[in-house]
Amino acid sequence: MALEEKKRKQILQKLLNPYLVMIIDEETFEEQAQIRTSRLKIFFITLLLLGVFSGIIFSTIVYTPLKEYIPGYDSSELRKKAVQNLFLTDSLITLYNQNILYLNSIRKILTEDITFQDSQPLLEFDEKGMQNNPSLSKPILEDSLLRVFVSQQDKYSPNLEKQVNSNMFLFPPVLGSISEPFDINQSHYAVDIVAKENTPIKAISDGTVIFAEWTSETGYVIILEHSLGILSVYKHNASLSKKQGDSVSGGEVIASIGNTGDFTTGYHLHFELWIDGYPVNPENFFNFSRE
Repeated sequence: MALEEKKRKQILQKLLNPYLVMIIDEETFEEQAQIRTSRLKIFFITLLLLGVFSGIIFSTIVYTPLKEYIPGYDSSELRKKAVQNLFLTDSLITLYNQNILYLNSIRKILTEDITFQDSQPLLEFDEKGMQNNPSLSKPILEDSLLRVFVSQQDKYSPNLEKQVNSNMFLFPPVLGSISEPFDINQSHYAVDIVAKENTPIKAISDGTVIFAEWTSETGYVIILEHSLGILSVYKHNASLSKKQGDSVSGGEVIASIGNTGDFTTGYHLHFELWIDGYPVNPENFFNFSRE
């Protein structure tokens, strides 16, 4: 025990022993400065300097933008941007899905590949009620679709009536006799209007050209998108006066009567009218007679 106590005293004495640190000019050996210190003082000064430097580094990281460059650091700004990006991604996915559905609808219009399963609820009526009231008749498809479409639009647009009156004045695309009427049972979702070659075809209302291309089956085809979810389709044209993306006014010439495509039977306009994704009979909206 005495030996250990003696060693402790020796170590403490070494820590407390004073030292004189002198700074001497190398050439003249002239003394420039001197510092009296001890090992214990050097130890405490080193700890103090380390603490000061650590505090400076910590403050610099915490209170300056340098913290954002530290791997794994999660700042409130980064979290905010991550949430914004999440909402943006979700919106883009929703928009992408809507565009896919819209493009599929255009494809169905071009190929006339459509089923009415989705529209069956629109055609439901009380069979018993009709039997009790012989004066009542089965509602036509176009009337049911148009009523539901207008009622859906009215939920979101209180000024729907004003919009229809101001924007939906309809022009017949061309005048002539009907060679083949609209017939759902025969999958003929259009009216074929006979007219002379190169007779101008007009837009039924203000709209935008969303398709204007050649197809092997129906020749030159142009499709216009109008307000309130209305699409008008013009097939078998001799030529097109507008291209995709063009804006057109009601009554403006967009094509000419032709006999193009594999499915044509003479010079005529194959005209389709779609409302909210469903084909409707154009004769319920237009008078194609020349009289």
